[in-house]
Amino acid sequence: MKFYFYGVRFLFCLSLISVSFAADIIKLDSGPISGTTHDGLQIYLGIPYAAPPVGKLRWKATEPVDAWEEVKTCETYGPYCPQPEGHVKMTGTSSEDCLYLNVWTPAKSSNEKLPVMVWIHGGGWSLGSGSMYDGTMIAKKGVVFVNFNYRLGPLGFFAHPQLAAESPQGVMGNYGMMDQLTALKWVKKNIAAFGGDPNNVTILGESAGSMSISLLMISPLADGLYNKGILESGGPYGSQYLIPLADGQMQKAIIESEKLTKVLNCDKAIDPIAAMRAKSADEIIKVYNFSLLPWSSGMGFTPVTDGYVVPDDPKKLYVQGKNRDVPLILGFNANEGTLFYAPMSIADYKKWITLQFGKHSDEVFAMFPASKAADVRGAFDRLVATIIFIEPTRFVARSKNKQNTKAYLYHFTRVPPTQFGKTLGASHGAELFYIFEPMNKKAGYTDVDIKLSNQMLDYWTNFAKTGDPNGKGLPHWPTYNRKTEENIELGEKIQIKKHLFKKECDFIQQVQQN
Repeated sequence: MKFYFYGVRFLFCLSLISVSFAADIIKLDSGPISGTTHDGLQIYLGIPYAAPPVGKLRWKATEPVDAWEEVKTCETYGPYCPQPEGHVKMTGTSSEDCLYLNVWTPAKSSNEKLPVMVWIHGGGWSLGSGSMYDGTMIAKKGVVFVNFNYRLGPLGFFAHPQLAAESPQGVMGNYGMMDQLTALKWVKKNIAAFGGDPNNVTILGESAGSMSISLLMISPLADGLYNKGILESGGPYGSQYLIPLADGQMQKAIIESEKLTKVLNCDKAIDPIAAMRAKSADEIIKVYNFSLLPWSSGMGFTPVTDGYVVPDDPKKLYVQGKNRDVPLILGFNANEGTLFYAPMSIADYKKWITLQFGKHSDEVFAMFPASKAADVRGAFDRLVATIIFIEPTRFVARSKNKQNTKAYLYHFTRVPPTQFGKTLGASHGAELFYIFEPMNKKAGYTDVDIKLSNQMLDYWTNFAKTGDPNGKGLPHWPTYNRKTEENIELGEKIQIKKHLFKKECDFIQQVQQN
């Protein structure tokens, strides 16, 4: 079985075939579009939301798309952004001209003001696309659903000093984040035409998508663009344990970008950026040896603290209460670390811990021990889950206790009864099947999975509608507070737990402070 990294994997997408019909013509600020109707929804795919970031626009802030007058047919997904091959099963074609979004709406008219949910895909900021996530199941719950592509890897997060000199703001690096902001601005301007309420927008994402949301929560450029957030497996820090350069430090990002420039033999050019822009996207991606497995020496291109999109160290801003005060759902899965595990001995495991924690390595091994070789995988799973996903999620949840709005914490423990689940457990990204994929018994799912999927969809869309996931027929989900740390377990049955991974999180928090 091929393992797909950082929460990105191929999800079943409903085919728009002969049962589809023409949808209403929608007038956007850039021009009119047509789509299809399917299963009671109007669906518009491959809508350009920004100018193609090609040629001189490569590594520049997102610019408006050129307007059009004739009706643009939007019935198929646009190309996905260039990325390393072999990690994710993709459909369609890849192109640097990839800034497209997709809309599913149940609205029958433009004046319904339905809640809006905007999905930001994961993939380590290097893999994936919006088109991997079909919005049918969510939209059928009475919301307008949007997803989109954004620039990835070295095309999305290249931080060369010459680019800062070109920028009116004197910044570089966060081009993929700028795409996300542009997509949200597009929603604000245009979603009413699809029957959506631009003043009731929930952004949701998984893995790097969730981490992106945690950064958007401290970005002044995101003011007024969303009202609620759903963060699945990812907070404002932690990914540096798998991508060493993903700690947001600009100097590290510059070193990595200069390394790429040298690999492509552009570093000695009179104008290195002109030389880099003369390279094809395929040439750049070909030398980008991306990996998320332990011991990887691959390159990493991720968001950076640039003083503009990300104004300062994210953790510091959260501690200071400078994160946006909006309601949140946030959580993580029981086996977050299995997707990133590569076979290792106890000695290898200890060596990896030493690499990550230095003088605290003995303490960390004692907290996450492996007494025999068979224990290493489980110990690595628990350690990675804690340092990358669980503790950062708790950190964000606790930040809400200093604000006026509420947070709802979940722990997803259901092991999908499929080969994927048998191999990896309730792994990183396992919850995605329950909100995007029909629970087909032929695929191995049971009545338990069907029920859990329906409940999760209700929780998620109730939250989008009201800011509270609770509703008729659902087990009550209490708000998170620091004293009891109540959370909901989404598993074979739904139940309320307290103080989830408290000992491990307290320990890691103490280690990181010292």
